[in-house]
Amino acid sequence: MRAVMDAIGYAFRDESLLSVALTHSSWVNEQGGGALRHNERLEFLGDAVFELLVTERLFTLFPDAREGDLTRLRSSLVSTVSFAAIARRIGLADSLRMGRGEEQQGGRDRDPLLADALEAVLGAVYLDGGLPAARGVVGRLFEDRWPAAAIMPVKKDYKTRLQECTQRLKGASRGLPVYAQAEPSGEEHAPHFTAEVTLPDGRRFTGEGQSRRASEQMAARQALEALGALDERADAQEKTAVLRGSKKSGIYHFPGCRCYHAAGNDVEFRSKEEAEKKGFRPCRVCSPR
Repeated sequence: MRAVMDAIGYAFRDESLLSVALTHSSWVNEQGGGALRHNERLEFLGDAVFELLVTERLFTLFPDAREGDLTRLRSSLVSTVSFAAIARRIGLADSLRMGRGEEQQGGRDRDPLLADALEAVLGAVYLDGGLPAARGVVGRLFEDRWPAAAIMPVKKDYKTRLQECTQRLKGASRGLPVYAQAEPSGEEHAPHFTAEVTLPDGRRFTGEGQSRRASEQMAARQALEALGALDERADAQEKTAVLRGSKKSGIYHFPGCRCYHAAGNDVEFRSKEEAEKKGFRPCRVCSPR
């Protein structure tokens, strides 16, 4: 526990609070429960404290920022991905107590588990030292993560970028791309879509996806690549998170879905199998059929 206190820059008066914060429910279950406590209640408290203190800091940093911009900034900081990155940086995983089963399933390196533990630690700090102590810990944890500007850059999707690209071309290549959809394939509960985009010069490119929109986005990406207009750095970021979801709603989204870049998405998955293994379900509202 000393390593954790050194990492967050706070010495507990009541170290039993930190002990509970570092205890996963799987460890308590394997020990038979009883009077032993795990960190879920502290996680609940710490989540609220994080949101309050990050909101307060952003409010102070950017006195002229609009509510929407502040909300987007907060969502980028108060998220499973952000918390898990901080937990890894301070070596929190090494101090966690968890059951053998959870350990064998890779729990010590799972983003949601690490994020929950970090929230629990902050909840413990709040109970031990109050809001000033928690404020100091949050300031240190986010020291190198506070944004430099209030407005986050908006990443344009492939269709928008393709349209802008073709309108900049000259002669017969200039104009608007045209999209067409093939008949969906696959099972009714998991349809598969194929789209074709035709450029003004007649070239055609196809894309596939779990929704009409996603397939059109992938077709546009193929066209951008052929035109030499694909932003490789932005595309690399997109590939990092194949699927995105919200821990609160338990729903995940495919690239191209209208909710893919929503501020509330705080979990990333490499595949739908990974998402569903962790109890998430696919979006059915914003992925058009």
